[in-house]
Amino acid sequence: MHSHLIPGVDDGVSSPEESLTCMQKLADWGIEKIITTPHVSRDWYPNRSDTLRAYPNRSDTLRASQADLQAIATDNGLALQIEVAAEYMLDEFFPDLVANDDLLTFGNDQDVLVELGWAAAPRQVDELLFRMRAKGYTPILAHPERYAYLYDDTTLLTTLHENGCLFQLNWMSVAGRYGERAQQHARQLLKKEWVDFIGSDMHRPFDLKTMESLFSSADYELLKKQPLRNESLR
Repeated sequence: MHSHLIPGVDDGVSSPEESLTCMQKLADWGIEKIITTPHVSRDWYPNRSDTLRAYPNRSDTLRASQADLQAIATDNGLALQIEVAAEYMLDEFFPDLVANDDLLTFGNDQDVLVELGWAAAPRQVDELLFRMRAKGYTPILAHPERYAYLYDDTTLLTTLHENGCLFQLNWMSVAGRYGERAQQHARQLLKKEWVDFIGSDMHRPFDLKTMESLFSSADYELLKKQPLRNESLR
C-alpha cells in the first residue's frame, strides 16, 4: 500500500518494463493486491488536478494510470489487483486538497497516505490531520521511522498516535536500507505495536534485493506478530 510503480510521474520507476519487474517479484512473494502511491508535492511532483496544464501529471492522470498498470500485470499473467492512490506531502498547498475533496484514497475508511518534510515537521501538522478527520479521511503517516528529527524526541509521534493517526512502516527500513538509526527506530515502533501498515516504498527494481533479505531476518518474526491492517485492504 505504498510504492512508486507508475512510470515517469515521480522518482519511482521510469518505464513499464521496470514496473513489470517489480510487480512480477511481488506476485512471486504471494502479494495479491498493490496500491501504488505516487508522490504529490507542489514543489517536486505536482500530481494534482488543479495544477496548471503545463504539468502533465495531474491527479486525473494518476487515476487513469490504474488501467495501464493493470493491463501490464494482466497481459503478463500476473494475478494482481492494482489500485492507485497517492503519497501527499503535508505542505502549504495540502489544505486546499482536503477542502476540495481532491484526495486519492484507498480502503474502506477513506485512507490517505501522507508524509512530513525531511528537515522538520510542519508546525500545523496537528491541525492538518484534524481537518482530514473532520472531512471523513483517515490519515496514515508514511515511514515515521525515517524522520531523523523524531529520533530523540518522540513527542510528536506519541501525540499523532493518540489522536488516531495510523502509522505505515517501510519494509526496507527493517531491512536496513536507510541506515542503523532508521532501523532501530523501526524496531522501537514494532515493539510498541504502533505499526498499523507495512509498505514497501519500492521505487525501482534495485530495491527488490533489500526487500527479499527481510524474509531471513529475526525482524521478520517480530513483524509477523504485529496487528497489521494490510489484510483489511483486500
